[in-house]
Amino acid sequence: MPKPAVSGQPIILVLSGPSGVGKDAVLSRMRELHKDFHFIVTATTRMKRQGETEGKDYIFLTRRSFEKIVESGGFLEWAEVYGNLYGVPKEQVTKALSSGLNVVIKIDVQGARTLKRIAPKALFLFLAPPSMESLSSRLRQRMTESPEAFAVRFSTAKNEMRESIWFDHTIVNEDGNIDSAVEKLRGIATTTRNANVLVDYFSLS
Repeated sequence: MPKPAVSGQPIILVLSGPSGVGKDAVLSRMRELHKDFHFIVTATTRMKRQGETEGKDYIFLTRRSFEKIVESGGFLEWAEVYGNLYGVPKEQVTKALSSGLNVVIKIDVQGARTLKRIAPKALFLFLAPPSMESLSSRLRQRMTESPEAFAVRFSTAKNEMRESIWFDHTIVNEDGNIDSAVEKLRGIATTTRNANVLVDYFSLS
């Protein structure tokens, strides 16, 4: 893992927001543009979608394999979302921080609340759509769920939008302008890192 040529202490950024808001797209673009970040690859028991790559988009596990990692304490945080398990591998976080890299954790709002208790000094960023109409359109364009599943996701998204008030920053992911969201995220991270002192985020034993 390369050492970044940046100042300040590495930080943990927790990026969350409603399903369909574009978290994956924003982080994919950020990977292309900025190399001083380690993007945590989440483990999940859900099925791989078309175009997804093992070890890059997610670590795809059977439910039993996932449960074994839970039993061994290998996840910093884990939760069940829409019937599938998702977990943040603890070792990825510790290795990246020790290498001086900023750590980006993409997680659902429920998981972000848990991480807020575990790592209250992390930087919590909420990615929001420009409107609920835009979010509805994005969810429909994905075409990955039945109408019933879509209704559940959209209802959940409305509730998740109300959670944005406790995040440190809200970034709007405008339609057709993903680079704007990326640069806002990058700017917040740079400012925070430059002002950061050595922080013991949590006890990762």
